[in-house]
Amino acid sequence: MKITVGVSNRHVHLTQQHLEILFGKDYQLEELKPIHQPGQYASKSFVTLETEKGILENVRILGPVREYTQVEISKTDSYRLGIAPPIRTSGDLKGSAPITLIGPCGKIFLKEACIIANRHIHVTKEEKQKYGWKEEVSVLIEGKKGGIMHHVYLKESEKSYFEMHIDTDDANAFCIENEEEVTIIDC
Repeated sequence: MKITVGVSNRHVHLTQQHLEILFGKDYQLEELKPIHQPGQYASKSFVTLETEKGILENVRILGPVREYTQVEISKTDSYRLGIAPPIRTSGDLKGSAPITLIGPCGKIFLKEACIIANRHIHVTKEEKQKYGWKEEVSVLIEGKKGGIMHHVYLKESEKSYFEMHIDTDDANAFCIENEEEVTIIDC
């Protein structure tokens, strides 16, 4: 089965409380462009990520605000920042890496907030049942640097756009770009 790929660069999800600390009271995210997942968008706002060993500037905030603050980076980014975030699914922040977020009006140190997002496919419960999928699949990538990606997690949600998300490290390793098609081969 074919599926399109979305390459996810480093980004941040914020609570309204943290958004206001970083940008000021009653600050609201302004949409730059929608992303494929229903109701989500790339905002026009950016923060700086800081650790004792490094800084990454101009890290985009995705909207809308969430119930938790989360920073998603690549393994390559983790070397620049000198931290070791775990590979996790979104929202699984217990034991994740500490990081400081800096905005134009303030900064926040978060003891647990930074992860490397696992490879995943956004899927509805109905799609998962229809194809008999369990928790993970393998995906075939064709092309000059093709190969097989194992351990692609199935991220189930009620409203979901059927798409595989990988980070920039995976995209670079397999020479994949946004909107390219890959094939689910192992369920």
